[in-house]
Amino acid sequence: MSTHGVTWSTLAGVSDLWPTGVPRSLDYPTAPVGSLLRAAVRRWGDRTAFVHHGTELSFTELGRRAHAVAAGLAERGVGPGDVVAVHLPNCLQYPPVYYGVLLAGATFSPTNPLLTPAELAHQLADSGARALITWDACLPAVRAALGDTAVRTVVVTGPAQIADPTAPVELPEGGVDLADLLAADPSDAHRDADLDPATALAHLAYTGGTTGVSKGVELPHRQVVTNVLQSGCWASGSLPARDAEGDVTLDQVGDPDEYPTRLGTGCAINLTPWFHAMGVIGYLNGQVLSGATVVIHDRFDPVAYVRDAEAYRVTSIGGAPPVFAALLQVPGIADADLSSVRGLSSGAAPLAVPLIERLTALFPGAVIGEGYGLTEVTMQATGNPVARSAVRKAGTVGLPVPDTEISIRALDTGEELPAGERGEVCIRGPQVMRGYAGRPEATAQSIDAEGWFHSGDVGVLDEDGYLAVVDRTKDMLLHKGYNVFPRELEEILVGVPGVAGVAVVGRPDPVAGELPVAYVVRRSDEAGAALTEESVMAAVNDRVTPYKRVRAVVFTDAIPVSPAGKVLKRVLADREREAAG
Repeated sequence: MSTHGVTWSTLAGVSDLWPTGVPRSLDYPTAPVGSLLRAAVRRWGDRTAFVHHGTELSFTELGRRAHAVAAGLAERGVGPGDVVAVHLPNCLQYPPVYYGVLLAGATFSPTNPLLTPAELAHQLADSGARALITWDACLPAVRAALGDTAVRTVVVTGPAQIADPTAPVELPEGGVDLADLLAADPSDAHRDADLDPATALAHLAYTGGTTGVSKGVELPHRQVVTNVLQSGCWASGSLPARDAEGDVTLDQVGDPDEYPTRLGTGCAINLTPWFHAMGVIGYLNGQVLSGATVVIHDRFDPVAYVRDAEAYRVTSIGGAPPVFAALLQVPGIADADLSSVRGLSSGAAPLAVPLIERLTALFPGAVIGEGYGLTEVTMQATGNPVARSAVRKAGTVGLPVPDTEISIRALDTGEELPAGERGEVCIRGPQVMRGYAGRPEATAQSIDAEGWFHSGDVGVLDEDGYLAVVDRTKDMLLHKGYNVFPRELEEILVGVPGVAGVAVVGRPDPVAGELPVAYVVRRSDEAGAALTEESVMAAVNDRVTPYKRVRAVVFTDAIPVSPAGKVLKRVLADREREAAG
């Protein structure tokens, strides 16, 4: 480490601000991911684990179905070393399928059901998937994608099987109905008992592809269990523990005044896709581990969300920033009874400070925290503390979770930088991926010899060790030799009355290099209707140095985002490049 730089752990103020109830280092049991489910089934039993369209699934039934899926896959020759692509939207079938794949000893490879046939074919071929579990509406894309892949078993389910697992679904030639897997032996055969958690792959997860071709991220069972425990302990003031049978659970040691949502009492609505890292770690495994009830929504309907939040007395609201922005615009939300909400958590993209301020006004008694992570670190690397008395800093993504280090490196030299200076965010911890599947050069470029993962994000550590993520290195613009970070301009734009959404990208220019251009979504009110290109530019340009000024404003109906809520700036940047010829 450079003598002039700092990692999170060397900053003086950190010891005073570390949250109560969570130690700096945790003891992570060596176990496969299936151990989390086994303990939860025993501990939470008949409590409702998931609800979808009014159909409830208890923890006991979740375990029964997951073991049946494992047996059904094993009967078809799927087991340790095999990759199973799960090509489903969020649905009641997803949790049993997810755990069933892992209990069979196979590797779970989450696949976005909205992928084009070409994109799906790439992921199936790249992962070497032997089995595919898909949604009946996706069969046209599946048929077009399977040609040059190793897939030999196609399992199909669909919306009809949410309420009735035996309802008929369309099958391709030689296809298998998920109902046939569920009819297999539901007892625990411990097919994952001989797996080595340090080496056996639990997840082969693909990067979001927001800046190019997605890559397969190799996550052994150890990394998955570790990050589920890191995030779960951080959120609930708990320690890792083993139950009487030796399976992995939590011991909530944090004071109830600090962590009022106790294990086995939480409830959340989930929109985050389970094929995304934040979804499968935080909103699937994390909820099962903590004994929470999850209400599944197929799509984001802000009015329905508020209605269910009242009806189910949700204790937490989580998601990407666009979710919160839309909720704030629901008519009558200020009059809704959301007093049960004790926490709001944001991820996938930075939460603008003006948005945090509006949420604070609406939820004055709730803890509002923002976290940060990537697929390459399983899911979470940092988070604002959840303990009620802890310090949370708006505009930051908090402190590193236990056993995790953050280092800020210079973009040009790679030297470690002191607190307060911007550079690339580098992460080291037990949740960092093994590497990119079949891409040793890409792995070597991302993980250095000392084990630091180079994220490609631009950030800064303050004197207390709180991380602020400023931008993506790939999003940074170069205007007349100056670095322009779109995130800084977007923070200002989001606070302009009438602005509902925004993204800043570069427009190629032969003289300046790139010109900052703002894509703006108007709010559906008088303030939105009054916005003009001139008024928007003036609101920003009066507050920044000349080289950072926005040079054009494009009004649009929507900002393109990935299913995980990340703004797809490459779509807008490509549009600007095409227009420039």
